[in-house]
Amino acid sequence: MAYSGRPLPSHLRSASASLGGAAQSSQSPLLAARIAEKKAELANLKDLQALSAGLADQMQTLADKLTTLSDGTEAVAAVLSNWHNVLRAINMASTKLPKPKEDGDAEKPDPPLPQTLVRIPTQHAPALIPQSNPGAAGE
Repeated sequence: MAYSGRPLPSHLRSASASLGGAAQSSQSPLLAARIAEKKAELANLKDLQALSAGLADQMQTLADKLTTLSDGTEAVAAVLSNWHNVLRAINMASTKLPKPKEDGDAEKPDPPLPQTLVRIPTQHAPALIPQSNPGAAGE
């Protein structure tokens, strides 16, 4: 086998150097300790990587929940911003309601009622009344 003239990589040199004589036997415990130290460091790095991935997943879940919360808050704000209009309409409608009659006010005509705010269809009401109170139909 011919020698190519290029040097061996450092990890091959240390492995081949540890194969011979008394000098290599003193390096072997140091080398084994260094390898054990690096293996422990690798295991710690893998644990750190797994924990970091878990933390990243939890942060993404939290970000998604905060986005949902933000959207919900905007919806609640939109509903609450309309309440003043609803309350104002109720107030306007209630100010035009006729006052209850007293005994001496029988001769005054009743003012017309205001327009209803909600219209409920009543064409099916007569059909529903006997079903809801069957005892009342026989009386």
